[in-house]
Amino acid sequence: MTDPSTESVPARVRSDVAHNARVWNYWLGGKDNYPVDRTVGDQVTGMYPSIGEVARADRAFLGRVVRHLAGDRGVTQFLDIGTGLPTFNNTHEIAQHTVPHSRIVYVDNDPIVLAHARALLTSSPEGATEYIDADAHHPEQILRSVEPTLDLGQPVAVMMLGILNFVLDTGEAQGIVRKLMDAIPSGSYLALTHPTLELGGEGNEAAMRFWNENATPPITARTRAEFAAFMDGLDILEPGIVSCAQWRAEPGSPAAEVAQFGAVARKP
Repeated sequence: MTDPSTESVPARVRSDVAHNARVWNYWLGGKDNYPVDRTVGDQVTGMYPSIGEVARADRAFLGRVVRHLAGDRGVTQFLDIGTGLPTFNNTHEIAQHTVPHSRIVYVDNDPIVLAHARALLTSSPEGATEYIDADAHHPEQILRSVEPTLDLGQPVAVMMLGILNFVLDTGEAQGIVRKLMDAIPSGSYLALTHPTLELGGEGNEAAMRFWNENATPPITARTRAEFAAFMDGLDILEPGIVSCAQWRAEPGSPAAEVAQFGAVARKP
C-alpha cells in the first residue's frame, strides 16, 4: 500500500498517524505501510539503529518456537495474539508445515490487519486457520471466540510476541496473561517477547519516548523481573529468559543479542 490514494482503506484506518503494525511491517521489509509509517520508522531507526534487528529477531524467534512446540512438544493448537500484518513464515505456515493438522487462531484488532486477514486464512486441508478481530485487553472475548477452531480442553500454545508492551499497566498485563493461561489445560505453553531497556537497550528510551509522542499505540519497556512475572506458576523452558535472538539459536550460528526478552513456559 505504498500509494494509499489508490487503495481501498478500511474506515478505521488513520493513514496520517503511524501505527505499530505498519511500522513493524516496514522494518521487516514489507510493503503494507504508509509514508507516515516509513517516516516515523526511519526516525526511530536513526535514534535506535538496532530496531530493525529487533524486528527480525522477534520474527525468527516465532519460527523457532513454533517448530519446537509443534515438532518436539506435540502441540497442534496455537493462539497467536497480536498477529500483526502477514509477512513471511506466519504461524500457521510453520505449524502446518511441521504438523499438517495443526489448528491456528490469530487475534488482532488493527483494521489493516483485518483487511489482510484473507492472507492469513489459508490452511492445510487437514488443519484449520481462523482470524478473530479482538483486543488483547479483553481476554474473555478472545477465549469465547476461539472455539470451535481450538479445543480449550486440549493443550494450546499462546503466542504473545511484542504485544504486552502495548498494555501500559503492568498489573493489567499480568492479569491478561493469567486469564488466558487459567482457561487452558496442563501441558499448554506461553511464548512471550517484550522490549527492554536492559540487554543493551538503554538507547531505546528516547526512541520509545519519540514513538509515544508521534505514533500509536503507546509502548513501554519492562525489566527482566517484570517480564519473568508474566510466567509465574509456569515452568520456563531452557534456555530461560534470554534475548529473543538467542533463544534456541541455530547451532553454529551465534546470534547477536537484541534488547527484546524472549521465553517459552509450560503450564504444569
